[in-house]
Amino acid sequence: MANLKEIRNRIASVSSTMQITSAMKMVSAAKLKKAQDAITAMRPYANKLTELLQNLSGSLEAGNKFSDDRKINKVLVVAINSNRGLCGAFNTNIIKQGIVLAEETYAGKQVDFMAIGKKANDILGKKYNIIANHSAVYDDLTFDNVAAIAEDLMERFTDGSYDRIDVVYNKFKNAATQIIMSEQFLPIVPAEGTEISNKDYIFEPSKAEIVEQLIPKSLKTQLYKGIRDSFASEHGARMTAMHKATDNATELRDQLKLTYNKARQAAITNEILEIVGGAEALNN
Repeated sequence: MANLKEIRNRIASVSSTMQITSAMKMVSAAKLKKAQDAITAMRPYANKLTELLQNLSGSLEAGNKFSDDRKINKVLVVAINSNRGLCGAFNTNIIKQGIVLAEETYAGKQVDFMAIGKKANDILGKKYNIIANHSAVYDDLTFDNVAAIAEDLMERFTDGSYDRIDVVYNKFKNAATQIIMSEQFLPIVPAEGTEISNKDYIFEPSKAEIVEQLIPKSLKTQLYKGIRDSFASEHGARMTAMHKATDNATELRDQLKLTYNKARQAAITNEILEIVGGAEALNN
């Protein structure tokens, strides 16, 4: 059994850790509320805009440069995760999904990565080619900053650098649940089973011109939604992880206190026995 000083040191260490994890949980909970409100507010608009653009682009006779479905030889995977850890399996799940795309889904193809977050850049960069790391976007997460990244992706697709671009991120469901999403960013996939002719739309100046102007905006919004989803998911995952860590630390501290009390009682009992034994020896 460990001596009393060692047990006291462990109790102090666990208590210190518990205070840190509890503080991190409260910080993440405060940030989660703002991030959750942001993604909840923009999700209906982003989904409807994407649906509309899919219908429009799918109805064009000649298609457009963003829906050019060509033979897949070069693939770019945009891995969206976080700059920090201590959020459970949040980062690990995205990295695993990226590896599945590179080694299974697109086996035999040239697969490169674009990292949005330091964790993906650090881990995936050890084995795969990272063409860019946009971890600084979290320092000022605005639509304009994300739009610059989306423009870079659109340019890489239209100039033929990549035949397909996928985005992998965590979709926010609630504080305890994140859904791993792997979406095709480019080329645009026309909506299935929907004919634009059945819709009562009036086009001015023309359907083709409208699509050419709105598709870039839709793609920027889609990427911004993915990063916002990931941002909210990160805080939810960290809050949940820190809550579990705090509970585990509390349980461990209670067990150590019980062990300490048992060891202390055993030491006191031994001292009493030694005193009684010494007194009996003197009497004899």
